[in-house]
Amino acid sequence: MDECVFCRMVAGEIPVVKVYEDGAVLAFLDIGPVSDGHTVVIPKAHCTNAHECEPETLAKVGPCLGRIAGAVARAMNADGYNILCNNGRAAGQVVEHLHFHIIPRKAGDGVFRQWPAYKYEEGRISEIAEKIRKTLM
Repeated sequence: MDECVFCRMVAGEIPVVKVYEDGAVLAFLDIGPVSDGHTVVIPKAHCTNAHECEPETLAKVGPCLGRIAGAVARAMNADGYNILCNNGRAAGQVVEHLHFHIIPRKAGDGVFRQWPAYKYEEGRISEIAEKIRKTLM
């Protein structure tokens, strides 16, 4: 994936400020952070979205993600943190390589003030659940 900026980071062609690296995972500080310590965690193997990744790839990222999130939170003396993964342009994904943002948070920091939740109309929740169950493979 010559055109993928994250693959180029993995290859060492683009410098990053690494916080963690092993054979399958790379974590580095985001150059456009939401808060101090904002870290990006990527699988070294290229895949675009979570549902397109090999299960083995996701299995290698998962344990690292928790470990790195805990380290970021402790290092930044955070009150909490968000782990975000945008899949597809409509969801805000800018780099088409699976990645997870770890965003350290402080109480009252004003970041992500309100989740845009709503209530399902009567019966709609069951319809949607059935549609999802039918498409599981």
